[in-house]
Amino acid sequence: MSDEIIKNKTWLQKNWIWFFFLVIIAALIIFISLNANSRDGLIGTAKAYTENELYENAIKKANSNQEVVNYFGKIAPLDKLAILEGNTSFSDEYKAVTLSVRINGEKLKGKLTITAVKNGTEWIYKKIAIRAKNPVKEILVLDSP
Repeated sequence: MSDEIIKNKTWLQKNWIWFFFLVIIAALIIFISLNANSRDGLIGTAKAYTENELYENAIKKANSNQEVVNYFGKIAPLDKLAILEGNTSFSDEYKAVTLSVRINGEKLKGKLTITAVKNGTEWIYKKIAIRAKNPVKEILVLDSP
């Protein structure tokens, strides 16, 4: 007989691929359930992602504000990742929105906050504000009742 030691593999060593997929599926379920419990969840983020006019027009208005241009520089168009990273809250059957996304100006980075109501196919802006973190400053581009 041989004096070799027979080593049995553990369950994890035998089934690591199944364990990996189980962890991924569990993480997805947790992510979806957390977003489903929020007011808008994934649907609100997806809706904001498709509403190009909402943030493009807000950036145009901000770039036409001299104080914004002097402080932040010209603001670049938003990339799609900025919207996914941002905060979106829809109400009134997706006709009212509050959106906060990161922006990149030529001089400084900041956050753009938009509050708007949809009238037909047009967004009517109630508030457009841009803020910087360091140094702390907020510029109101538009603030209507």
